Amino acid sequence: MEVTEVTPTRRRFTMSLAIAYILISVAAGGVGQILLKLGMNRLGAVTLSFDQIFEVLWRIGTNPFVVGGLLLYVCGTVFWLAALSRVDLSYAYPFASLSYILMLGASWLIFGENITPLRLVGTLAIAIGVLVISRS
Repeated sequence: MEVTEVTPTRRRFTMSLAIAYILISVAAGGVGQILLKLGMNRLGAVTLSFDQIFEVLWRIGTNPFVVGGLLLYVCGTVFWLAALSRVDLSYAYPFASLSYILMLGASWLIFGENITPLRLVGTLAIAIGVLVISRS
């Protein structure tokens, strides 16, 4: 059995590819969330009750925004799995929190949600944490 040497160049390529996969996964998940929210906004408030569960599930399952959001989640999961095949979970997982940053911006820009200073500070702390871990 032949053992291949892992060169620094090969290692950098593997890490870069893994980070690209992670970022694609985060972006797909974030856009998926936005589509899910758009779809649910169009449906209105949903109450899950035993006598209406099938009707509610049908309305949710036939909403194109919800279906598109779920499909993006699946695509994001495929990229996430590819990333996990290349790097440690303890390295990859903090990058998933980048979705907080994406969601904060989308919530404000797309949905007109109020972003409080405390939410901004919390999101900034998350971003700094991801930066620290990415340097390890």
